Order: sequence, then structure tokens, then C-alpha cells
Amino acid sequence: MIHAQAPDNRAFDWALGDEEATQAAFDAAARTVALEVVDNRVMACAMEPRGCFAEWDGQRLHLCYGGQGVWGTKAQLAEKFGLDPDRVRVTTPDVGGGFGMKAFPYPEYFVVAHAARALGRPVRWMADRSESMLSDNGARDLVTRAEMAFDADNRITGYRLHTRCNLGAYNSQFGQMIQTMLFSRVLTGAYDIPAAWMRVEGIYTNTTQVDAYRGAGRPEAIYVLERLMDRAARELGEDPLELRRRNFIPPSAFPYRTASGETYDVGEFARVLDRAAERADLAGFAARRAADAAAGRLRGLGVGYYIESILGDPSEGAKVEFCEDGTVNLHVGTQSNGQGHETVFAQFLSDQTGIPADRIRVVQGDSDRIAKGGGTGGSRSVTTQGTATLAVVDRMVAAFTPYLAGRMGVAPEEVGFDGETFRAPGSNLTPTLTEAAEMARADGRTDLLVHEARAKLAGRSYPNGAHVVEVVIDPETGHVRVDRYTVADDFGNLINPMLAEGQVHGGVVQGIGQALSERVVFDADGQLLTASFMDYALPRAGDVPMIDFTPVPVPSTTNPMGMKGCGEAGTVGALAAVANAVQDALWDRGVRQADMPFTPRRVWDLLRHASETAA
Repeated sequence: MIHAQAPDNRAFDWALGDEEATQAAFDAAARTVALEVVDNRVMACAMEPRGCFAEWDGQRLHLCYGGQGVWGTKAQLAEKFGLDPDRVRVTTPDVGGGFGMKAFPYPEYFVVAHAARALGRPVRWMADRSESMLSDNGARDLVTRAEMAFDADNRITGYRLHTRCNLGAYNSQFGQMIQTMLFSRVLTGAYDIPAAWMRVEGIYTNTTQVDAYRGAGRPEAIYVLERLMDRAARELGEDPLELRRRNFIPPSAFPYRTASGETYDVGEFARVLDRAAERADLAGFAARRAADAAAGRLRGLGVGYYIESILGDPSEGAKVEFCEDGTVNLHVGTQSNGQGHETVFAQFLSDQTGIPADRIRVVQGDSDRIAKGGGTGGSRSVTTQGTATLAVVDRMVAAFTPYLAGRMGVAPEEVGFDGETFRAPGSNLTPTLTEAAEMARADGRTDLLVHEARAKLAGRSYPNGAHVVEVVIDPETGHVRVDRYTVADDFGNLINPMLAEGQVHGGVVQGIGQALSERVVFDADGQLLTASFMDYALPRAGDVPMIDFTPVPVPSTTNPMGMKGCGEAGTVGALAAVANAVQDALWDRGVRQADMPFTPRRVWDLLRHASETAA
């Protein structure tokens, strides 16, 4: 025992919801359904491992590292080294993948900074893959027993769960929040559930710390809920899609306050599900299953409906700077980790102002050039940064209007901006914003060359969607192949549909990886056994089918663009959909409990054990 206050390895025992009302729902239920599921531990495995570079010039400390934002790290460096914040600069260049794992400072960054300061020389460190697997935070790693109460019409009246989550050896930056507060954001999913109760026990173990990974709490919550919905459909004798439709929050109920305290702004869940079912050709599934059965294979169909809550700081800033060469710098407070922010943000500013996108340079990841920012995480970037960009556009137009009114010889209220040019009745002068900036520069009006603003979202947005999956299993080997994958997503209005689709593809692949092959394993002494790609099985291109993506936009009311984040949605929806498909394929062979990852050996064992039990 290290601390008298903590005689065992339980870090916390946390609960949320109305336990009494939930118990009453179960007492009065016509039917109840229960299921326990395991959510296996995974690694982020970013393409670029973590690394950093530090230098000290005698007065200022500069740290360059691969992360998801610079301001939190800057604040901690200033505090730990006793430096005024003005004497610390943190930069982040292009980053080869973050996925939440690079969202917080690690010890190496401080050690390298200290070494640079102590030696008076630049110091660089870059992890190799084994170091990353040993020291990067893990994710997921929880076991949950969930129960659902139904009335005589198969409507959900109560939902409760008890989770035991592995925190690793100590508290990480967001580790305690993920399986408690962040999980609770989407506790009841897209369903009209009047009473809910969740209890979470956090457990310390002799393993690597657990923290954020794509979705951070929302994939875990939706996985449990959608696995239970699938089991409920079987036990209640309902079609799995129809059971979901019956329990969806209706469009007329929005804004809708959930049992866990979230307020969903909009949603048309049945329409999105219907679109996915149409694209997936569910009518042809029976024929495909029969053809596989004739060839000795098992085909399963899985459905998962997810909703996720956009997280992070709801406020963000933007700055626009007109340069002498005719280009424009857009300073942003978010941080791209491969999502294509540079394209999206430049395209959005161009759409609002008429400035050619190829003349816009996005500036990010430099605490000297950008005073404040929230970084990237929780799918916050497009909504917060877009709102800030709109605010700075309004400020630019307001600043240029009186100046141009003087040049046009009209009153300021007569000048209008149509999204591309300024115009006024009776004036032939119709400058674009860049032309107006050139005029201002020539007139010595340098105050018109830089504009900045901050804005705050009125509320979170809630991306949601349906995943429909078909898998084929070879019972002789246990090999699982994802054969068909269909996604219909409500991301609200999209700026760049191609990049949104790319985010969905990436998230789905990470979900498929966790469902079929990825699993972190430690021995009893805490020795990592999956410390290389020889032992930790990431999905390969051949493991992933073509992914059919269809947007079904229902514009959000919490930001002026009607947008919703899309960065983590693919993973949030994928886990349950793939798992439900595998369970469906195995059900008729007598397998009643199947947990990820569905490796060939595990699936083969499940089938063999079911056969022995039946015999």
C-alpha cells in the first residue's frame, strides 16, 4: 500500500444519472436485456512517432514537437522552468498523425528542453517504433455490463451500465475523463431513453497509461449501446433496424435534453438510417448469405447507429494578414495532423471573401505568431475555426467599408460587400478585398492590413450516422473478411466533401483494425508483449473493402455554417457495426458471446467451443 487513502488499486468510483428513476424503470419493465462486452486496448500507431527539438539562446526557450496544439505545452514549460511565458516559444510543424495520442505533453519534451537549456546546445529526440509502442498512451481497455428495460411496445424505458476501466499505472492528462464524462456525452446515443444510470470504476494497473485515441469515450459508449441494441433485437424478436427506428428521438423533439444532460440541437436519425439501408442493398443480403452458405462460408450483417459530441474549447481565434506580394496569411488556432486543414480553411475563407484559395497561406502551430488557440481534438476544428473565420471576415468588411466609402465618395452605409467585391450606387469603383488592401497599403493605412477576431460557439454539434457492414467468415480457419461497408453520415453542411469522406475512411479503418486484429497484450509483470508490428496487427489495405459514403446533411443550429465535425465519426460508428456483423454470422452456429478482436484463432475457438457444447 503506497497511500493510506488508497488501500487498493481503485482510482475512483464515479456515477452519473438518476439511479432511482432507472431502477423504477427496470422494476416496471415488460422485458429486460443484459450484455457484458469487452473493449480491447489498442495503440494509436501514428505514421510519425513522437519527437521534439529544443534550443536555448540564453534568453528564450524554443521547443518544436509533433503535437496537436502549442499553447498547453507552452504554459507547462513556462511553469516548470520558471520562465515568463514570453520567453517560451513552442512550434509544431506538419504532423504525421495524432489521433488524440499527441494531444498532451509527454515527459520527453521536458527532458529535451532541460538538456538544451543546461548544455546551451540544440537537442533533438525522435522515438523509434518500439519506444512509441512502449511509452505512447494506450486507449479503450474496459469491460462493461449494460442492461436495458423495455415496455410492452419494445420502447426503451431505462438504461444502466457498470464499467471497469483500466487507467494504466497512473493518471494521464485526460484518462480519467474519457470513460466518465466523455463517455456520458453520448450515453443514450440517438435514442429517446427517459432514465439512465452509469457507474464507472477506474482501476490502476502495471501497464502504460491510458488516454485519448480517436473518439475518446464516444466509441466506447456507442459500442456498448449498439451491441446491446443488437442483442435486444434478437431477444425481443424485432428487426434490428426497426427496433432502432422505434426508439429514435423524433425530429419534433429537438432540441432534446438527454438523460445524461446533453442538449442535442437537431437530428433526423430515421432518415439517415433509411439512406444507409438503401445504399447497402439490404434487400439482397439474403441471397448473398445463401450463396456463401452453399460454399461453406458464414455471412453476417451488422448495423450500428452512432452519435458523437464535439468536444474541446468552444472558442477560437483567427487572424488575416494581407502581405506585400498579394498573398494572404490566415492564422488559425487549430493544428492539422493530416486532416487537410490547410485546404479546408483556405477554401472557406475564399468562399466568404472571394480571395483566391491559392493565394491564402494557412499559418498554424507557432505560439509566437498566434497568441492563443485551442489546438485540435474532439473534432472541434472545422466548427470553431470556421466560426472564428466568419467573425474576422465581418471585422474586415466593417473596417474597409468607411475607408472605401471615402474613396468612392459615398456614405459608409451605401457601401456593400457581396462576398467578392465592394460596391456602392453611383460608383464605378468595385474593389475586391485584396485590391482594397493594396489601395490601403498605398495610402499608408497599415491598420487595414491585419485583422483578427475571436468567436465562441453557442453550443456543441452532434454528428451522427449509420454504419451497415457485411462480413464473411471461413469456419475452417476462423478468418473474418469485411466484405461490404456502407456509411450514411449527417455532418451538417460540408466545405470539402472529399476531405470529409477521407476522414470517414480513416476512422472506419481504425475501427476495423480494433474489431478484427488489434490488441495490446501485457504479461502478468507488466511486460509489453505486442511491442512491434510483428506482434501488433494493424489492418492492411487488403483487409478493408471499398467504403461507400453518403452525406445526409441536417444543418446544425449551434454555428452559423450549420456544420458538424467529422474527424472521429468513422471510428465511433465502426466498432459496433463490425462486431454486430461478426456476432450475426456466428449466431446460428450457437455462439452467443463474441468480443473483439475477432482474430482467426479467437473466432475458430468460438466456433469449436459452440460445436462441442451443442454436441
